[in-house]
Amino acid sequence: MLRRRHHLPAVLRLLSTSCRRGHPTQPPQHPSPAPLPLPPPVAKKVPFTASAHGRSWSDPYHWMRDTSDPDLAALLEAENAYADAFVDSAGEGGGGLRARLAAEMRARLPPSAASPPQPWGPWLYYQYVPEGKEYPVLSRRLRSSGGLARAALDFISGSKKEQVLLDWNEIAEKFGYVHIGSCRISPDHRFLAYTLDISGDEFFSLEVKDIQSTNTIFSSPHKGIVSLAWSRNSDNLFYTVCDETLRPNQVLCKDLQSDQAGFLVFMEKDINCCVDITSTKDFKYVTINSNTRTSSEVHVMESGHVRGGLWPVQKRSDKVQYFLEHHNGFFYILTNAPLEGTETANGGYYLARCRAEKSEMDKWQVVALPGSYYTFQDMDIFHEQLVLFIRKSGLPLICSINLPIDVDFQEQKELDDLDPWFFPVPSDLCSIVPGSNNDFMSSTYRLVLSSPVLPDLTVDYNMRMRTFAILHQEEVTGLSSNLCTVGLQSNITGIQQNLQLIEDSQSWSDLSKLFSCERVQVISHDGVSVPLVILYSREAHRRGESPGVLYGYGAYGEDLDKSWCSDRLSLLARGWVVAFADVRGGGDSSWHLAGTKANKINSIKDFAACGTHLIKEGFVHKNRLCAIGCSAGGLLVGAVINMLPDLFSAAVLKVPFLDICNTMMDSTLPLTILDYEEFGDPNISTEFDTIRSYSPYDNLSPDMCYPPVLVTASFNDTRVGVWEAAKWVSKVRDITCQSCSWSVILKTNMQSGHFGEGGRFMHCDETAFEYAFLMKALELDDNDSCKIV
Repeated sequence: MLRRRHHLPAVLRLLSTSCRRGHPTQPPQHPSPAPLPLPPPVAKKVPFTASAHGRSWSDPYHWMRDTSDPDLAALLEAENAYADAFVDSAGEGGGGLRARLAAEMRARLPPSAASPPQPWGPWLYYQYVPEGKEYPVLSRRLRSSGGLARAALDFISGSKKEQVLLDWNEIAEKFGYVHIGSCRISPDHRFLAYTLDISGDEFFSLEVKDIQSTNTIFSSPHKGIVSLAWSRNSDNLFYTVCDETLRPNQVLCKDLQSDQAGFLVFMEKDINCCVDITSTKDFKYVTINSNTRTSSEVHVMESGHVRGGLWPVQKRSDKVQYFLEHHNGFFYILTNAPLEGTETANGGYYLARCRAEKSEMDKWQVVALPGSYYTFQDMDIFHEQLVLFIRKSGLPLICSINLPIDVDFQEQKELDDLDPWFFPVPSDLCSIVPGSNNDFMSSTYRLVLSSPVLPDLTVDYNMRMRTFAILHQEEVTGLSSNLCTVGLQSNITGIQQNLQLIEDSQSWSDLSKLFSCERVQVISHDGVSVPLVILYSREAHRRGESPGVLYGYGAYGEDLDKSWCSDRLSLLARGWVVAFADVRGGGDSSWHLAGTKANKINSIKDFAACGTHLIKEGFVHKNRLCAIGCSAGGLLVGAVINMLPDLFSAAVLKVPFLDICNTMMDSTLPLTILDYEEFGDPNISTEFDTIRSYSPYDNLSPDMCYPPVLVTASFNDTRVGVWEAAKWVSKVRDITCQSCSWSVILKTNMQSGHFGEGGRFMHCDETAFEYAFLMKALELDDNDSCKIV
């Protein structure tokens, strides 16, 4: 489902203070960088009156909604020139900081990168980024029958010829932009189906390629393809198609042996629902999930009988979701459907099953409740094992359970009763991302483990033997001599695990000796504890003096990304603190709901509390705290700036959702109706009042001194319109303190969409621009040597 990536009580009044120009004896709380000799661009005003629920207000920048207006293009080009001049003036002697930062970041990346091959059937599939290239290449080789040594020899000698399946670089060179959405290999390994966006608007096209001949055998006439699923015999491909608002609402099936167009399998008429489609791991069934943000309705069909009709699993019920897999004649279902006489942990998910027969779909058996320690998040399934993604005390875990499950289903079982094997992982602060894991018959599960001090680590877990092997760790050039080595361990207390090590070296390198990474709990406005991860250099950090940046998101139940990123070393080596606030609105279901609709105030005040904590506890100087928010995270940061304009001394708002009130009232825009569950329905008066009370665009305070802010946008963005950033910047310049607003700048990518360019080196350039802006905004000289870079 698409998201703006990425509430308040109606009586809330956003806090404000008067302009500091009226108080010459009171020094400003954050620095005000000297403006450039040339004034920033000034946007034209066109009279426009908006109205809702009996009230009216003026919006002179409404004209920017028309992206075909040549005045908008001219304004954005002028803003880009001003932003470049502003940032390029940073550094000693006026310039060079942006280039130095970009060079540092690029130097940390190895010339090329590759993922370890992952077996599936007779093939080894892998991706690599060729030397000097921006994007990956998907390839495969035939597997060797002579073990690892033979496979290595075959690889070196080239006797097992590589087949290139998809080269992102070729597409980018041809069209200037590339975004691959879904990418699926057929079960017989003959076809590759993928969705392609070459403009950034996310109306993906569909291509099906015969791998052997390299010919494209099918191109869908439809645009707006989202999810793909293969039938078991590889003759039929299912795909979802969007309506004009980017809502996936149809499932079509294309018979690749026929010249006829794809035929309709399912259509969802409810404008509040999106359709997603998947194959079960064994490809025996296709599942169609018609879902809202918080509820779902699942249908299944036998993939070998595409015209045989759909079986309903359960009817849609408010705040109830279902996720389904198949194993040996049973459907295994992860759900939070109410259980009579039973309370699940935190009202969360449990595991159930039923026979894979149409007449038996309503006869569920509870397989396992999470118990009091865990919450279930997701599942995967194999021939001999079931894999569960779990949280314990807010931290991610993963375990496997042997199949078939042989228990007495007359008694309720908890997870620990099923003899789970918890995968050994680094102790805390770990991001867990699964590999492709396509092979249903495999007993090996691949994960990529990461943390703010742990470069990405690829680990294979043998679920049958309950052993593990470390395959690969992301290379960070120039840091090897400074890394410390640690061992793999379990963070499940009270469970004895006898691990048989597959290789002599079962350890990895991390940067914990160089950098402190701690997880604390911050008390928010209502007494709730909010997790805050704090990262800083043990050598360069200066208590009470260091600058810092706080990241936030807080929407759609999404976790804030805290995985390894080598770009951050450029801040850490200069003494900066980097912190991550897991505010309400993200995370698991209960934490998510505590930050939606009328509860959105919790997200905003959680973020403010985390920023205040960093200053109060001496991690960051009170005049040197910055904030970064992306998409819905931009809404979060923008609302806090309005509420507490002196808290942050600078901010970066990336493709930010700033004009939420006007956008949510326009049901013709992509995502608007779907977002009613997340932010509220403005057609309802009370929910309109809530949204308007914190909307960053609608709560700017006249003559207020706002901190320097870099706002980035993408012209082809369909999730957050480019006009939201342009309107906000123009209004800040128009009504707030004029001398301060010169340091509010807008940078627009005129070619891409919501996710930017995406290339590995281009990403360095974008991040260098943001970091140089923050250093310029804080008037920090670049004198500190980067001892670890």
